[in-house]
Amino acid sequence: MTDVYIIGVGTTPLGKFIEKSVKDLTATAVGAALADANCAVGDIAAAWFCNTRQGIMEGQHGIRGQVALRPLGLSGIPIFNTDNACASSTAGFNLACAYIRSGAADVALVVGAEKMNFPEKRHEMFQAFKGSMDVNLGMEQLQRVIDASKDLPMPADAAQAPQRSIFMDSYAAQARVHMQRYGTTQHQLAEIASKNHWHSQFNPNAQYQTPISVGEVMADKPIAWPLTRSMCAPISDGAGAVILCSQGALGRFGRGRAIRVLASQITTGEPNDSRGDDGKVGGLAARRAYEEAGLGPTDLSVCEVHDATAFGELKQIENLGLCPAGEGGRFAAEGHTRLGGRIPVNTSGGLLSKGHPIGATGAIQLHELVMQLRGEAGARQVEGARVAAAENGGGFYDGEEAIAAVTILGR
Repeated sequence: MTDVYIIGVGTTPLGKFIEKSVKDLTATAVGAALADANCAVGDIAAAWFCNTRQGIMEGQHGIRGQVALRPLGLSGIPIFNTDNACASSTAGFNLACAYIRSGAADVALVVGAEKMNFPEKRHEMFQAFKGSMDVNLGMEQLQRVIDASKDLPMPADAAQAPQRSIFMDSYAAQARVHMQRYGTTQHQLAEIASKNHWHSQFNPNAQYQTPISVGEVMADKPIAWPLTRSMCAPISDGAGAVILCSQGALGRFGRGRAIRVLASQITTGEPNDSRGDDGKVGGLAARRAYEEAGLGPTDLSVCEVHDATAFGELKQIENLGLCPAGEGGRFAAEGHTRLGGRIPVNTSGGLLSKGHPIGATGAIQLHELVMQLRGEAGARQVEGARVAAAENGGGFYDGEEAIAAVTILGR
C-alpha cells in the first residue's frame, strides 16, 4: 500500500466577502494549490468538494462540487461531494488518502469551501447550525449537558447574546462541566483566546489580525457564560485546497517540499453514560492516529486544533494527550501552547482568530501545518518543526462532537 504525500496547498484569506461566491472562493484556493504543487489541472485524477451550507443558504444541493470545479477545467474525473459538518474537508482528505492508497488514482484534490455571510439571511445562517445536531433529540441531549453543570454557581449578572449559534450553548455547557469538575477558570479560557489572537497577527490570511489582551477578552460582549465574543470563532467565508499524490507519482512534482501523511483517522463516538467533557470521541481519534503513525504526543512539534471556542482548544489539547485530563487550562495559562512554548497550538490564530469557514476549516488547518513543516510559516514559524497534528471536530451528539478527526503529518 502506497504512502501518500501532500504536494500542494492553497487558501483564500478568511473573512466576510459579501460579493464573492462559492465558485470565486474555490477558484482562488484551487489555483493557489495547483501553483504550489507545480501541478496542472490535467494531473488531477479525482476530487473531493467539501461544503455544508450552500444547500441551505443558496439551494445548491447534490452537485455542488461539479458546479464549482468544472468551470476550472476539472472534468472527466470522479468528483465526490462531502458534508461531515465542521470536519467536512478533513473527511474528504481522509477519503482521498484511502483512494490513493487503493491505487484508484495517483493524484487527488480536496477542496473545502464555505460562503456563510449573507446579510439578508442571517437568521437562516444561525438556524443552519441546528442541522449538525440530531433534529429530534439534539436539544434533549444538550439539556443533559446543561443540567450536568447546574451545581456550578454562575455570576448573578451572567448574560447571553440574543442571537448566537446553538453550538455556543453546547460549548458553554461543556466548559461549565469542566470548571465544576476540575476547577478550570474563565480566566484560563481568556488566556487561550488571547494567545490565539496574538498568533493571528502573523497570519496575513486571518480574519482578525489584532492582538487582544486577557483583560479585553474577559470584558468582551457575553455570548453564553463563561464564553465572551473573543472566545468564540467568527462567521467566516473562505476556501482551502490540498493536492495529494502517491509515492510513485511524487517524482513528477518534486520531493523537496512534499509532506508525508503519517495518519488520518476519523471516528464517531461510542455509547456515553457520562456527560460533558469526557473527550471520548476526540481521545479515541487521537489514540488511533498515534497508533497508525507509530508516534505519541511527545513527538509532535506543532498542532492545529478545533477551537470553535476557547474551551474547544482546552478540551482538544487534553484529548491529544498534550497534558493530562483536567489540566488544559493551567497548561495553556503557563504558556506551553504559545509560540516558543513546549508545544505551540493554533499558530495560525486558530478558528477563534483566523476564522471558521465550516466545510473548509479542516483543509485550512492542514495548510497551516504544511507551511510549518516546510519551514515557510514566516514570523509564526515553529523552529525545527518535524511532526504536526490537526484535530478537527464536527457536529454535536450525546454530549460531545458527532465527528472527530485527527491527522498527523511528517516532514
